[in-house]
Amino acid sequence: MFQKIRDAFKIPDLRNKILFTLAIFIVYRIGSHIPCPGISSSALLSFFDRARGSILGLYDMFVGGNLSRGTIFGLGIMPYISASIIFQLLGAAIPGLQKLQREGEEGRRKINQYSRYLTVGIGIVQSLGIAVFLESLTGARGEPVVPNPGFSFKLITVLTLVTGTIAIMWLGELITAHGIGNGISLIIMIGIVARFPTDGLNTFRMARTGALGMPAIGVFIVIMVLIIAGVVLITQAQRRIPVQYAQRVVGRKIYGGRSTHIPLNVNSAGVIPIIFASSILMFPGTIARFFSGSLIAEYMAEFFKPGQLIYTIVYATLIVFFAYFYTSVVINPTDMAENMKRYGGFIPGIRPGASTASYIDKVLSRITLPGALMFAAVAIIPIYLTIGLRIPFSFGGTSIIIVVGVALDTVRQIEAHLTMRHYEGFIKKGKVKGRRW
Repeated sequence: MFQKIRDAFKIPDLRNKILFTLAIFIVYRIGSHIPCPGISSSALLSFFDRARGSILGLYDMFVGGNLSRGTIFGLGIMPYISASIIFQLLGAAIPGLQKLQREGEEGRRKINQYSRYLTVGIGIVQSLGIAVFLESLTGARGEPVVPNPGFSFKLITVLTLVTGTIAIMWLGELITAHGIGNGISLIIMIGIVARFPTDGLNTFRMARTGALGMPAIGVFIVIMVLIIAGVVLITQAQRRIPVQYAQRVVGRKIYGGRSTHIPLNVNSAGVIPIIFASSILMFPGTIARFFSGSLIAEYMAEFFKPGQLIYTIVYATLIVFFAYFYTSVVINPTDMAENMKRYGGFIPGIRPGASTASYIDKVLSRITLPGALMFAAVAIIPIYLTIGLRIPFSFGGTSIIIVVGVALDTVRQIEAHLTMRHYEGFIKKGKVKGRRW
């Protein structure tokens, strides 16, 4: 392992990319400790200690704790993620966006530009909502989070948070262009990983004082290792559909006549289903906080509390539903079948055209179910594990999938650089037999 790391630093181009990425991480972490003007950080932190498990707590996880600390990166990169998802969903419904998606690099560049404009708009709306919300908050001792509310505070907060989001977006694009890995994904991952040392230190303190037994910590570590191994397995799992291209004679040259495959990922939707399902389930509890005196609100908060049976059933159902929904949006079997037919490709034993589209859709439906069920288990098991063992470690299913997925993607890119320079990669290659689902 260490030899392979040394090999990576022997390649000047790869070494510069890695060092550049690490430098951007340092810049991002420095910005994560610059406070936003007009906010009492201690009062805000005490409020978020009580707001864990709400939609605010979920949002704070994605922005690396910047919202709970009231920093200039309080909005994080989430407005850009929301804008990208919106354009991805609209691309399946608006013909103009579909045309841009088919134009290759130029079309993607235009869509990215539109996403940046929408990011600013979403950032302004969200930052204004955060500013108004912060003015109504109080800390654990009743002290106001915003000592001097008013128009000037709202204006400064909107300008600061939107500028912070644009800065993070720029840092992410710098990593993508000049560093290693996907910059936006890496920034989200760094924000999540940055909380692990604090959680680990709290766990160590509880173990030292006797509040937490060593057997509980051992069980927690073993189960987490198994969950991570399962996430790696399901993330890399593919169903490869064989494709044969017929030979074509153009002048004196012969084209085609080769065999290839269509790699369909078992988890094509990624972490999106868990994010959507978590957001929907956290709304009842979040709304109930604003109506704490209402009996209906208290029942609603209790029913949809993590660890309850109703919460678990609805959570798993929503994850499976959004897995199928998002997969149907990002993968179009009809377009795949038409492209294969256009270039003379066909699946052995399947008629080109509608039959091919139907076959791909059938295979996709069959492989999506085990992936969705696996990710539902990954999202639910840590909840019961944390509650049962009483370990103060925020290692939820969403964070596991994000960290593992981004880490695997980054390792693949490093592997590609090492292979190009005739170095052995981190992952040993081996023959893998195909498996039909």
